[in-house]
Parts: sequence; C-alpha cells; structure tokens
Amino acid sequence: MGDIKQKLTQLAEQAADAHGVEIFDIELLGKGKLLLRVLIDKESGVTLDDCQHFSKSFSALLDVEDPLQGSYNLEVSSPGMDRPLKRLIDFEKNTGKLARIVTVDKIDNRNFFIGRISGVDKNIVKLMIKEYEIPIPFDKISKARLEIEL
Repeated sequence: MGDIKQKLTQLAEQAADAHGVEIFDIELLGKGKLLLRVLIDKESGVTLDDCQHFSKSFSALLDVEDPLQGSYNLEVSSPGMDRPLKRLIDFEKNTGKLARIVTVDKIDNRNFFIGRISGVDKNIVKLMIKEYEIPIPFDKISKARLEIEL
C-alpha cells in the first residue's frame, strides 16, 4: 500500500504544480470500490474551480498511469477552516491561530488543550493558553486541528 500511496502522491503533486495548489493530504479508503480523497490548499484559499481543474488533471494522470486496480471514486476538496494539523509546517503556517490539540501523554496533568499557536521551535509546538505558554512536543500530539473563530 505504501508504494501505491507514494505513486498517488507523486501524480497528485504533478497536477497540483500545474494548477498552483499544494497537496495537503491524500487518503485511500475502503475495500472493493475505493475512495481516493485528495485535499488541496493554497495561500489565498481553494475555490470550487481549483478543485474542478485539479480533479480533471489528476484524473487524466490516473487514467494514463493506472496505479489503482479496479474502480474508485475521486473526491477533491479543501481541508476546510477547521483543518487538521498533521505536520510541523502546518503549525508554523498557522501561528497565531486558535487550535485544539490532544496529546498521547499528559502534559501539565491534562491531554486536551485549546489555545493560540505561538510558534514552533525545533520539534516543540508552543501553545498560548490565556497568558501561559505550554510547550508540547510534536511527537506527543495524537490529534490537532484549527478551531473555527467567529
């Protein structure tokens, strides 16, 4: 499965470069008829046209290269306002924004945090909660996402 995902990522990045978007995540889900979900992103935000153009290009590449056996559905969308934070760069890009973080182990007697990302230093995500900055080792984060602010 790793080789297939690597090939899918390579093809998706090729299509993304042609359309000025970046690949945020790729998921291959299901058994039998598969669901190939691709999340794309760009600095100014993803539009429906971006999804449509990327989808057409990526579909054409998939037809030529044929990395998936059998039938599949392709779903292309943006990661959304409450996007997951999966890589250190995701935290860096979203410095100053409100985030929800769940940790594997307890830090300061808890493993659930909501605060503003104040920065990233090496492999430490700094989260500002009220007026207290909590350093959270990246490898201790089990789940993180942005919080929607109204």
